Amino acid sequence: MARRIWDLGWTHLVLRGVLAVLFGLVAMLFPLSTATALVLLWGVWALADGVVTLVQAFRSPRSPVRPALAVMGLVAIVAGTIAVTDPGLTAVTLTWVIGVWLIARGLLEGVVAVLQPGDQSRIGLFASGAVDVVLGLLFVANPGRSAVGLAWLLGLVALVWGAVLLAVGLVVRRRERTAEAMTQG
Repeated sequence: MARRIWDLGWTHLVLRGVLAVLFGLVAMLFPLSTATALVLLWGVWALADGVVTLVQAFRSPRSPVRPALAVMGLVAIVAGTIAVTDPGLTAVTLTWVIGVWLIARGLLEGVVAVLQPGDQSRIGLFASGAVDVVLGLLFVANPGRSAVGLAWLLGLVALVWGAVLLAVGLVVRRRERTAEAMTQG
């Protein structure tokens, strides 16, 4: 039988909500530090992934994928090293790449909207494409601020998520207390 949300215990939900709210507040109050921390974490992960991939490549001496694994490992190590030694450059570069992707995606959504038969989906695709292009242009025009903006947005999402978890936890608490009162009364 599947567990219901209130079977999880309200204290865990409230604790998760509090942690999410705290993370969200820190991310929103210190977005530059948050962006730097995220880049550093990614850099450490890329370094570890690169080392493990290289080990995998050299443990398979006769494998036809050995060269590809070796290249993947080296690329990951280079990317991780750059991220760890210059997180600002990495954040700006990654944000710029996201901006280019958003512009391309938005333009292609516009093309799909033109080629898509039917009026209802066209409007949504055009709107979505326009939003993507505008965001992409903003990211490309100022990737540094965009990286900070993404960290702030992550904080906002965590804050909202935390508030929802807190609310659900309190609802579960009320249901538990109501159920207890009904069994005692």
